[in-house]
Amino acid sequence: MRILFATPETYDFVQVGGLAAVSAALPRALLPLADIRIVVPGYPQVLHGLNNLEVVGDSPGFAGLPSFRVGKGHAADGMPYYVVMCPELFERPGSPYSDEHGVDWQDNDVRFATFSYAAAQIALGSIDKDWSAHLVHANDWQCALIPAYLEWSQRPLPSVFTIHNLAYQGVFSRDALPRLGIPAQSFHIDGVEFYDRLSLMKAGLVYASRLTTVSQTYAAEITTPEFGCGLEGILRKRAEKNELSGILNGIDESWDPRTCTSLTRTFDAGDWQGRSQNAKNIRRQFGLAVSRGPLFALVARLVHQKGVDLVIQNAKAIVDAGGQIIVTGKGEAQFEEALRQTQTSHPGAVAVRIGFDDNEARRIFAGSDFTLMPSRFEPCGLSQMYAQRFGSLPIGHRTGGLAETIQDGQTGFLFERPSSDGLLSSLCRAFSTFGARDRLDRMRRAAMGQAFSWTNSAKAYASLYQSTI
Repeated sequence: MRILFATPETYDFVQVGGLAAVSAALPRALLPLADIRIVVPGYPQVLHGLNNLEVVGDSPGFAGLPSFRVGKGHAADGMPYYVVMCPELFERPGSPYSDEHGVDWQDNDVRFATFSYAAAQIALGSIDKDWSAHLVHANDWQCALIPAYLEWSQRPLPSVFTIHNLAYQGVFSRDALPRLGIPAQSFHIDGVEFYDRLSLMKAGLVYASRLTTVSQTYAAEITTPEFGCGLEGILRKRAEKNELSGILNGIDESWDPRTCTSLTRTFDAGDWQGRSQNAKNIRRQFGLAVSRGPLFALVARLVHQKGVDLVIQNAKAIVDAGGQIIVTGKGEAQFEEALRQTQTSHPGAVAVRIGFDDNEARRIFAGSDFTLMPSRFEPCGLSQMYAQRFGSLPIGHRTGGLAETIQDGQTGFLFERPSSDGLLSSLCRAFSTFGARDRLDRMRRAAMGQAFSWTNSAKAYASLYQSTI
């Protein structure tokens, strides 16, 4: 099978969220099963990072979209990439989606429509004369127009569209239709219209051959009003036709405490002295006091979805009970400021670092006793998998991928309601377990023994591709 994997970010070059990790790991896991190539926008990091980059084709403007060129190159390990080269759209400071101040680019509709149109043309063989795809795998709203452009081209090609987070939908004014080349007749309730606006996410939900999400639980949740974000109707219809499924994400093999080079000291299950060395080091790095109490970690985007406010509300209870907290991440300004104030109120017990560094995150997982994940919803989640592999027991709300990857009372703790009291109930269980060393030891061993390999996920996707083709 020839598969084009379209993504707006990839850990090889540029990362904003968990999608980047998935987009780097899943295609590699699929290499033994398919001729798979990744296509990404031509951000500066991509253009500078690809090896043997050569232009393989170009395309004139379409509707109100600009012209572009397409390059082909390889990551350091040989993973093949296509890159959509349009300097005016993609070679900018800031993140892939926003400027240096975190404000979304006003022309994100044009940026990702251009990327989607280019990906469709690559898949159809109109750009690289030596390669075309049997199927396109598109990811999240930034790629959601790919199945639509394929449908409107009158040269339909099978597609799989994966929803990584339904809350981010790419909604724009209906005025964008002509400049994006979207047929006016598609603007209706069963098309791309969403409360009199244009939803790029909905285009993917309507026109893709098959829909997936990143856990079975989330696939069921998004067909309900509570989690469907206004799109539960179309999702329920696709589910009833067996066109919506959940395939759980994995984590790559670098998340192994026995070999990870980011750690102060490598260790395996049972080597609690090794974990202790990592704990001492991370406390020192973050300026925490020497303590024999439990260390709690929050490694997340600092947004409402992640339940950051619930952690802030329980910070005093954690500290009063003898615990400490390390927070790293970035996100909404209100939560960043509230966390700074929490640190000021509890010097030596709460440490906050706004920003994200992968190596540091690994050291935090290796040194913490518990990882906080009180997400209001969590399509899959990766941090709970990272935490368990490194012996940090996750504390999460029973939702989405957390419900599927945390065994309550065995490899972590789950609570039923995303509330301050709900989190507090699991915190009490965590403190009790920390004081019972035999139980803590059993849970750590069980957590570190969890297998979250991409192999099973890759086989499931390959089967889905084959049946869709």
